[in-house]
Amino acid sequence: MNAITPIAAETPATPRRTSSLVATLQHTRYILGENRVTAFAFGLLIVIVFAAVFGPYIVPHDPLASNTMQALKPPSAANWFGTDQLGRDIFSRVVVATRLDLFIAVASVALVFAMGGLAGIAAGYFGGWTDRIVGRVADTIMAFPLFVLAMGIVAALGNTVQNIIIATAIVNFPLYARVARAEANIRREAGFVQAARLSGNSEMRILLVHILPNIMPIMIVQMSLTMGYAILNAAGLSFIGMGVRPPTPEWGIMVAEGASFMVSGEWWIALFPGLALMIAVFCFNLLGDGLRDIVDPQRRT
Repeated sequence: MNAITPIAAETPATPRRTSSLVATLQHTRYILGENRVTAFAFGLLIVIVFAAVFGPYIVPHDPLASNTMQALKPPSAANWFGTDQLGRDIFSRVVVATRLDLFIAVASVALVFAMGGLAGIAAGYFGGWTDRIVGRVADTIMAFPLFVLAMGIVAALGNTVQNIIIATAIVNFPLYARVARAEANIRREAGFVQAARLSGNSEMRILLVHILPNIMPIMIVQMSLTMGYAILNAAGLSFIGMGVRPPTPEWGIMVAEGASFMVSGEWWIALFPGLALMIAVFCFNLLGDGLRDIVDPQRRT
């Protein structure tokens, strides 16, 4: 008699769950298709990032090379944005300057989030002396006009890129600290926090693993808005001679150099770097609402 081989019972195939990354990409595509303003802002962001990453390699001219024979030439086929008082190609300088300005914005926002965001979360969660110390530091910074404070910091430390980043982060500290404190203060007695505490999680783990991810949506929106301010702050410092030193291509320096030529009719020297500055700030301001919708769908309007 042949042995009967047992047949394994067939189990129904479990449906494949969509990964969180794919779900996020699908939701992002939906948001961009629904809100054309957000899609336009993301398109501008792609252009800005592309110019920052690949700009120095694709520009038609050396942004530092001067040719006095071609000085103050208006826009043409050879020089799309014209030339400045030293004969340098303005288009090449505007494109190359994107990398520096975007780096200052990203670095300063990351630094102020690490300082102000985490300090605000700790102040809102722990309260007591932690809250009082963070609050007094924020009040002290807010007592000064922010741009004047940034000028003083750069004047004291020196006008380097690193010090511009530090100054921009310091003047934005109160904004991040107060937003993070308010959000953490609301959630410190929430049900999921109580459950995490009863499960044996340490206070630091609750702070970083449970509180921080829940306030990230509003912090991401704040970071987007602050990047526009960081670019304006760096350009303003450069405009008054306290920012990046020439001949480094930077939008604020280029606007300052072209301002004196506006009266004599050489409008293109200041116009095009000013437009680049305006487009960058406009892009990051528009990104805030779209990022809120993508990161936290419950906040959609």
